This record gives sequence, C-alpha cells and structure tokens, in this order.
Amino acid sequence: MTDEKFRVEEEAIIAMLMMRGKAIEEKNVEGVMSCTADDVVEFSLAPPLAMTGKDPAGLGGWFDTWEGPLGGDVRNAKLTIGGDVAFWSGLVNMTGTKTDGEKVDLWFRQTLGLVKKGGRWLVAHEHASVPFAMDGSGRALLDLKP
Repeated sequence: MTDEKFRVEEEAIIAMLMMRGKAIEEKNVEGVMSCTADDVVEFSLAPPLAMTGKDPAGLGGWFDTWEGPLGGDVRNAKLTIGGDVAFWSGLVNMTGTKTDGEKVDLWFRQTLGLVKKGGRWLVAHEHASVPFAMDGSGRALLDLKP
C-alpha cells in the first residue's frame, strides 16, 4: 500500500470510528449500526460469551440503562491497515450515570476488526475485556486506570 493510499484509508477509518464514538456518546442506535457489518462478531463485557449479527434492540436496551449521554476517552490507540481489512486497539474509558444513579468510570481493553465493504469501512469484530484477579477469586478488576 502506498503512503498516499494508506493515508486515505487511515483517514476514512478514523472518520468512521469518530462517527461511531459520537453515536455511542449520544446513544444513537441507528448511528452505531450504520458503522457495523451485518455479520459482526462481538465479544462484549456483557453476556453471552459471543454474539453474531447486528442487535439494535439489545444496544437500545443497554442505552436505556443510562441517564444522559455517555462520556469517555481513548488511550494507547493503534491502527493497523492491510488492504480491505484493518484492526484498531486501545484502552477505552466509559463514563456516565446509570438510571439507578450509579456513577460509572470504567477503563477496558478493546480491539476492533474492520473490513472495507462497498467502499465503506465497518466494524466486523468487536472484543472488549477487563482484567481479572489472578488470586483464584476470578473477580473482575474494574478499578484499573492507565
């Protein structure tokens, strides 16, 4: 891939990821789905272990558990592009207030697998995780910060 072609693809991917991030912040299900491949595979923080295919109802239900917009930040982002596939990884901070008043400030790891279909970059694979205690308790470590 030439430097110019790489820059064009990088800009297109970053624009899509920014649009997706804004849609998540605004709890805009349609906006998130527009950045998602129909056959997406998702390993999210919530059960089940894996999901395949778009789930707008599930995303909308999750958005409904939050008051106001979602906030956040990204650290240590890395984008690797190879032809019509790419992957992005980084540490993601999610902040907000749940409908029960609980304040959330969670850092987690995320990797996105991206594909270019019909001239557009889409999220085809999403993996989010948090570390867990290696002391035998298996408890999630939700208070870690970069």
